[in-house]
Amino acid sequence: MQPRKSPTAVDLFAGAGGATVGMKQRGFAVVVAVEQDPDAVATYRANHGDTVVVDGDIRRVEPLNPAPGLSIEPGSVYILNSCPPCQGFSSLHRGKDDDDRNGLVEETWRWASALKPEVVLLENVPGLRRHWRYHALVARLRRAGYGVRDWILDAQDLGAPQRRVRLFMVARRGISRRSMVEDLPGALPVSWIFERDAAAVLFAANRIAPAMSDPLRQSRKPSQAVLKRLRALPADGTRFDLPISLQLECHKRLGHRHATGSYARVPTTGPSSTLTTRCTTPACGAFVHPTEPRGLTLREAALLQTFPPDYAFSGNYQSIERQIGNAVPPRMTAAVIAAALEDH
Repeated sequence: MQPRKSPTAVDLFAGAGGATVGMKQRGFAVVVAVEQDPDAVATYRANHGDTVVVDGDIRRVEPLNPAPGLSIEPGSVYILNSCPPCQGFSSLHRGKDDDDRNGLVEETWRWASALKPEVVLLENVPGLRRHWRYHALVARLRRAGYGVRDWILDAQDLGAPQRRVRLFMVARRGISRRSMVEDLPGALPVSWIFERDAAAVLFAANRIAPAMSDPLRQSRKPSQAVLKRLRALPADGTRFDLPISLQLECHKRLGHRHATGSYARVPTTGPSSTLTTRCTTPACGAFVHPTEPRGLTLREAALLQTFPPDYAFSGNYQSIERQIGNAVPPRMTAAVIAAALEDH
């Protein structure tokens, strides 16, 4: 089904713009994006000059008048995309259940009730599905006449070279839940399946352009001790393949049950593990190049997140690493839209 209204979108908690890239790939013009992190805002503006970026606390932004001189008519936006902070719902989170960031989920409803979009699209960690705030959002959308369906999806099933399990919710105005697609990956056109081998993506990246032409083609400089570990790692190796003399004392105490991804190589076949906010740091996950004695470069991490190869990022190294790890993979958003909003 092609959109009946103008194919426009609003992107909340836009970050570096991953979801925006995905929506643009499906033909949507993103008219407004809201983001608070200054470096992410700079990254977004560098790549999406045709979008009005509202930088600041979303709770202080008026949905129908988000920026000076800009007004949005209710019902004029086709997709409202929302990716609220996920830390409070993550399985790795150790804080309180009512982390202050958790309340930002409710911004999705505030904006949806004001804009009255045709579609509300939400992405988050699977843990949100169990939270009362999510159930309240779904109930409100249904009372407002939306059919709501959600899926726990893995990026590798949507054509990305990465294992990344996320919750996606799609709410469609005036359409019953029963009439919406049930098996979203199964509804994906064959043409949407891309290269799933992470190593192939990385090897191809090194042939795109000379290293000196891309400021993101840099990896963390390892200490001599770390470099010895990286040189000792075999292809498809993990920290358990290191000689005892090179293993960290803390890892020896942990045994085989914890930190299993630390000092692991990206596999030579198949997808990479989930990229995190430390996605180029060998000690923090399976972020070692498949064959070389180094961690991933920022550009390689961005490509595994399915950003375009010329996507520009702003900020220092740590900030860019965080932006990449926090991003919604564009191909995930594009694939969800392709499968859930169109007939094939």
